Amino acid sequence: MASSAAAAPFLVPPLEQLRHLAAELRSLLPGVRVGEAQETAEEFNREVFWRRLNEAAVNLSGEATILTTLFSRLPLPSPRETQRICEQIHVGIKEIIAVYYSLPKNQGITLRKLVRNATLDIVDGMAQLLEVLISPSQSTENSDLISCNSVSVACQQVPEIPKDNKAAALLMLTKSVDFVKDAHEEMEQAVEECDPYSGLLNDSEDNSDSHNDENGVLGLPSNRDSYWSEEDQELITPCLALVRASRASLKKIRILVAENGKKDQVAQLDDIVDISDEISPSVDDLVLSIYPPVCHLTVRINSAKLVSVLIKALEITKASHVTPQPEDSWIPLLINAIDHCMNRVKELTQHAANS
Repeated sequence: MASSAAAAPFLVPPLEQLRHLAAELRSLLPGVRVGEAQETAEEFNREVFWRRLNEAAVNLSGEATILTTLFSRLPLPSPRETQRICEQIHVGIKEIIAVYYSLPKNQGITLRKLVRNATLDIVDGMAQLLEVLISPSQSTENSDLISCNSVSVACQQVPEIPKDNKAAALLMLTKSVDFVKDAHEEMEQAVEECDPYSGLLNDSEDNSDSHNDENGVLGLPSNRDSYWSEEDQELITPCLALVRASRASLKKIRILVAENGKKDQVAQLDDIVDISDEISPSVDDLVLSIYPPVCHLTVRINSAKLVSVLIKALEITKASHVTPQPEDSWIPLLINAIDHCMNRVKELTQHAANS
């Protein structure tokens, strides 16, 4: 009897196995987020790396489909069959993480971030799928298919990852340009309309006395909070110019990287991308701060932060290999224009800074 028990060890129920696997995949995520590349004496083979990464993604997409098919209907698979599929998923996840770790830093930090994010999306997507399958409240067929699809979508993104650091840098710069373009257009539209809250208060104009009380109860902005004063509108002009300069700077930086960037100058490309990534959030902060009610001190602070990031991005770009003739560069002219805008913001907010 003892030998027979040893030959057939107890297996936990199928859904419990899925729960254990989901928890294990979740436990891997923090390590992937901060994990360093594994040092090796072997020379990096780009072709082998991308083939392994693509194969690992295709394999995991297939495992997600099998898992969904098996657990979307009754009866559920046996504990042994569940163990087999769980082991295959675990091996597949470990493989794609190992492939990511095999990408050395000298191939570029920007490229590594893109591969890391793709890996995280796949691991997180697989954990989500497992959690949906073990949750009775969500285990409808539609939920299963949606979760399975999120794994497949993440896996399908792998072949779309840029294959070198210059291409990765251009992708990230393009995203930054698009983000700032959207913020710039939003700000211009708000300035055109001049009163972003006008629609909200139209109803209260007919019966101002009775509705003012309601507005106070509901927490809606009072009249003085819903429009720009003359001083606000004057301040918006240099702020809009700063956002326009941010958009122009990013576009020009992207063009320089596209035309002059060298694939082997990975560190300089990474530096350009790192500082350029800070421009869009700084633009967003400035744009948000010009909506009424406007705090002039906040606008001054946010303008200064944006200008600091912009000038640093332009100076790093000018000092790098993507600007072959810095003495003939457009960058000093743009920096002067940015400084001029900032000086105007300082003039218009001096009273707020002194109070």
